[in-house]
Amino acid sequence: MGSNGNFPLFETKRARGRLMYKLFAITMFFGIISIWVYRASYAPREGRWAWIGLFGAELWFGLYWLITQALRWNPVYHCTYRDRLLQRYGNELPDVDIFVCTADPTLEPPMMVINTVLSVMAYDYPPKNLSVYVSDDGGSELTFYALLEASNFCKHWIPYCKQFNVESRSPAAYLMSAPHPCSAYQAQCLSSITKLYKDMENRIVVAATIGRIPAEIRLEHEGFSQWDSYSSKHNHDTILQILIDGRDSNATDTSGCVLPTLIYLAREKRPEYPHNFKAGAMNALVTYPAVLKIRVSSSISNAPIILNVDCDMCSNNSQSIQDALCFFMDEENGNEIAYVQFPQHFANITKNDIYSSSLLVISEVEFQGLNGIGGPLYIGTCCFHRRDTLCGRKNTRDDKGEWKRMKNGKIKESCEELKERISGLASSKYEEKTEWGKEMGLKYGCPVEDVITGLAIQCRGWKSVYFNPTKKSFLGIAPSTLVESLVQQKRWSEGDLQILLSKYSPLCLGRGNISLALQMGYCCYCLWAPNCLATLYYSIIPSLYLLAAIPLFPQISSPWFLPFSYVIFAKYTYSLAEFLLAGGSVLGWWNDQRMWLFKRTSAYLFAFVDTILKLLGFLNSGFIISAKVADEDVSERYEREIMEFGTSSPMFTILGTIAMLNLFCFVGMVIKVAIIYETMLLQILLCGVLVLINWPLYQALFLRRDRGKMPVSVAIKSVVLASFGCTCSLYLY
Repeated sequence: MGSNGNFPLFETKRARGRLMYKLFAITMFFGIISIWVYRASYAPREGRWAWIGLFGAELWFGLYWLITQALRWNPVYHCTYRDRLLQRYGNELPDVDIFVCTADPTLEPPMMVINTVLSVMAYDYPPKNLSVYVSDDGGSELTFYALLEASNFCKHWIPYCKQFNVESRSPAAYLMSAPHPCSAYQAQCLSSITKLYKDMENRIVVAATIGRIPAEIRLEHEGFSQWDSYSSKHNHDTILQILIDGRDSNATDTSGCVLPTLIYLAREKRPEYPHNFKAGAMNALVTYPAVLKIRVSSSISNAPIILNVDCDMCSNNSQSIQDALCFFMDEENGNEIAYVQFPQHFANITKNDIYSSSLLVISEVEFQGLNGIGGPLYIGTCCFHRRDTLCGRKNTRDDKGEWKRMKNGKIKESCEELKERISGLASSKYEEKTEWGKEMGLKYGCPVEDVITGLAIQCRGWKSVYFNPTKKSFLGIAPSTLVESLVQQKRWSEGDLQILLSKYSPLCLGRGNISLALQMGYCCYCLWAPNCLATLYYSIIPSLYLLAAIPLFPQISSPWFLPFSYVIFAKYTYSLAEFLLAGGSVLGWWNDQRMWLFKRTSAYLFAFVDTILKLLGFLNSGFIISAKVADEDVSERYEREIMEFGTSSPMFTILGTIAMLNLFCFVGMVIKVAIIYETMLLQILLCGVLVLINWPLYQALFLRRDRGKMPVSVAIKSVVLASFGCTCSLYLY
């Protein structure tokens, strides 16, 4: 109970079975040590350099496994008590600002954006306390037009959601699977809202198809005049439009209830000024109340709580705000919490998650482990923040009751006065010679600015919380092709490695500020890219030496065979059990293992190389937007769980070469299996598993005839490179 006799607003529970896991981990540790001892003690003359390389790879795998134990040693789960929150603060709930970020109307279609906007506008929360800001870094009038249409549709959608307790509150998601109406009245209302939505969708799609806004529509709203001076998405003035002013008593829905505030912002961009991608867009909206240099959202609503979501992350749970507030407003522990991170879930995941896009083990296991050592990383979306912690405030643990002090902070000026006064706050010059992007706001200079921002907040004495409720709070769209998935993984792993090698490294910035366990937790992700080296070595060298009949592992009759067999069996048995307990399937786990190999031998390799080139000054950092739409035939293959290889990518050349090399080595081994079985069983198994796991690649190279097959040029390069490697192996050894 709290000091005032109230029950807590959230409860923390530790995971069961940790003692059994720790005993298992100890046996794994001794197995790994035994492998290291074997490698250090036995160095054969034949294949000595390959042996030393394997020793290095096994040292890396073992050390990385030790680091990952920080994520599994003490997992913690939370549950919230929304009823206590409402009983205690029912009429004094804080204002909440919601930031929705978009950057490209082609990759992120306007209909997707407004479905996310409508879903968060319809939260089961007092509308007068909600303000929704759409940050459009593409500066697209198509996105603005879609938002204008949404501002009219929400007058019908919000009361419909509340009247019939709708979940999910994204119109597209709801209407796709709307329940059968319980009455004739509900059927009539459903038919009416469906027609309104389809009509709106048709108008927006037509405008997007022709690539412009019809002249008659432009004349209806003066906001389109701000595009008269528009040059390009990288060169334009600030465009700010208050589409719904929640302070206006006339801004009501069809039931007479006040609407949330809705604002469109495209910050000024000029070619001569860096715009810092998504971090710059977020900073244009954020401020620290104690600082005089205020930004856009603080000049309008100034809410103490901020939720930021990507434009494809629709709300799937109308109670999510109350869940987050249970952490922030808890009397005993709430004053230590800077942000509440919800998981990213995806609506388009296939049955067995062909591209392992759900990151199941990360969201269901590893982030719960971070909960027990200081809190999760900030992943850039689906996250509730204290406004002031985003801007550099240190935790002094003396801010109890701040919500009452920060209430009623909205500005009283008219819309036009506001727009005129605050447009300059989103100018390209505003941050020049300031601390924005350094000590204030989201950090600049890294593709994963969110991670270093969260780390900096934790290093200022704050804690974070990972909350994964049974009902998924947000649903987005996962990549539906292999190349999109690998490019996304490259960006993440590249950014994480850049953090490790920068002044924001958890080993430097975190020293003395966060626990050693949390530093290790960050390093688990910062070391994704370097994993490519050991994985590539293990995927190629043992197979080549198998072809040359040179053993690199202990034979079956050797006692040293036991630690190898135990570590391999125990590691993958535990991995399968962990995946199944997290809600996956056996085939899903197999797909996850395949993607583990694909990521480490392609995406992580390119991320590692690009990071080194950036450090040497040969490349500049960039930000890649993942496509949220796919062609119809691509989508069909994705739903059938057929991997997509239809583009020519250097990543596919590497994957194809490794697959063909292992196939050639395996076929060459089969011819003399009776001779080498006793001495080379582990190499045979390793090569055989690599062949089996690459089966979709062989299909794409030789068997498929659809548009998703491997391009002929990639197939030829893969076969030639693999043949050359095998030939060299035979003649050199």
